[in-house]
Amino acid sequence: MLVNNLRERYSPMYFLAALGAGGLAVSFFIYPMFLLPHPDTPMVTFNHLWPALTAGGNALNSALIGIDLAAIILFAVLHFWLLAWNLREFKLFRQTDAYKKLLTSNAEINLMAVPLTLAMTINVAFVLGAVFVPNLWSVVEWMYPGAIAAFLAVGIYALRILGAYFTRLFVHAQFDFAENNSLAPMVSIFALAMVAVGLAAPGAMSHHREINAIAMMLSIFFASAAILLLLIKIVLGFDAILRHGIQPQAAGSLWIVIPILTLLGITWIRWSMGLSHQFGNTNHPTDLLLFTTVVVSLQVIFGLIGYAVMKKLNYFADYAGGAKSNAGAFALICPGVAFFVFGMFFISFGLVIPKLVGAGSWMYYLLMAPLIAVQLKTIQVYFRLFGKMLIKPRLQLASA
Repeated sequence: MLVNNLRERYSPMYFLAALGAGGLAVSFFIYPMFLLPHPDTPMVTFNHLWPALTAGGNALNSALIGIDLAAIILFAVLHFWLLAWNLREFKLFRQTDAYKKLLTSNAEINLMAVPLTLAMTINVAFVLGAVFVPNLWSVVEWMYPGAIAAFLAVGIYALRILGAYFTRLFVHAQFDFAENNSLAPMVSIFALAMVAVGLAAPGAMSHHREINAIAMMLSIFFASAAILLLLIKIVLGFDAILRHGIQPQAAGSLWIVIPILTLLGITWIRWSMGLSHQFGNTNHPTDLLLFTTVVVSLQVIFGLIGYAVMKKLNYFADYAGGAKSNAGAFALICPGVAFFVFGMFFISFGLVIPKLVGAGSWMYYLLMAPLIAVQLKTIQVYFRLFGKMLIKPRLQLASA
């Protein structure tokens, strides 16, 4: 049973627990997306999965697909369960003095974890529909306007939070630079990038030029806002870190750049696809090789820097596996998911399309091996954090 009635002890960063589960559900969708043929649609659907699952000729293939679908269900259920829990706890938190204090501090930006998670919910719902609803693709064009409206609503919600936050800072000069010594405020950029990548999907896949253009222009707006804030937050964040040192409990925020790069990278790829099939803008295959390599390189750089700092501060032993608890530790899940997801994009778009690696070759699976290792480690850390911070202790359960 989950802990409840946290009230003053609650933090909006607990939404990252639901976000992580949703991201893991999407990560398992990536396997059939890139490993199963789907020449008639831009993404794999139930109509491709069911024949492969029920084919009697390849028991191993059927078993792997079955395990993959079970993992999608597991993490999707966890996502919606934790989303409901967070919404309930967040409602109680808003009635406390701690919430009022939050609204006058740097931590107000943590409220962006709410639209971030809601945007992930839309992605999870779309994945579930794609893999479990027969013939969904026959009506997908009717779904795109709804998807655009949903992501736009989440984006407007995020902008309202940001508007209140920056208005307070600009008018009252309440920004505390000494307490800004981490990259945790970049959860706001993460949220905007999540909205941008969601809007880019109809822009890439719709066969209606108007839907394609509207979705891409809205996606460009939110991606531009994310990139602008990314530049500002990187400068301010690193300036404060170099002056004051990083907050030990927020050391995991150094990795938040990794999922932001994944989302913006996939957004760019989707824009390229939309411009190609609707507006005749053709790209050379090596363009994707260069672009995806740059993104992966930046992710590796931030990954190594973050790992070195967290190892030095004993972050993994204290917050990921030890007795110390901080809701922000769930941010560790996002980089693992993001590196796996964009790693698959890098292999398929950056290496297979330019014909450097053959799809399904031994080199293809060899390159997948470290990505799978990262995904499995991420799952291990997720359940460790889940058990430590969200499950009621046995003694508490016995007395309840």
